[in-house]
Amino acid sequence: MGKIFCLLGKSASGKDTLFKLIKEAFPQLRTVTMYTTRPVREHEQDGVEYYFVSDKRYQELEAAGRVIECRTYQTIAGPWNYFTVDDGQIDLKRHSYLMLGTLESFEKIREYYGRTALYPLYIELDDGLRLERSIARERIQSKPNYREICRRFLADDTDFSEQNIRRLGITKRYENIELGVCLEEIRRDIESAL
Repeated sequence: MGKIFCLLGKSASGKDTLFKLIKEAFPQLRTVTMYTTRPVREHEQDGVEYYFVSDKRYQELEAAGRVIECRTYQTIAGPWNYFTVDDGQIDLKRHSYLMLGTLESFEKIREYYGRTALYPLYIELDDGLRLERSIARERIQSKPNYREICRRFLADDTDFSEQNIRRLGITKRYENIELGVCLEEIRRDIESAL
């Protein structure tokens, strides 16, 4: 039976970079592309970072019972949905997977596929460093949206509260101060879990 290794952590904790490096280290891990109703950012491609869909398409998938989990964020630009769809991407009888997620998505996906199928990889980083990274990433956009960075940064304190982490039974954390050290620790744990 395969596993779903789920990278979790606050925004700008380094999840995207670690995701790419873990994928290089474990090419046998398949990935799951999530869906979103938010607009495409510069340098993003449909079907790569996300499947970018309309609100109408989200509602159709929800009505068909194919949405495994969904998070709606009330952004400065209006509500954006991020969600996982049962669309045939996951087959735990044949493969293991690497996914990005939040505590909320982790909980819902674990309910859907079973407690033993999911393996949390919780990434931590100092708040000051996360904020610096967020601003630097936004600065390269043609129309930076710093208000959204602030909203997301503050929301992370609630979404990733210690109470929520404990409630989900996540005990292991990976501190991403030194990328190579963090990656090596994750690599060893994935190897032992496969």
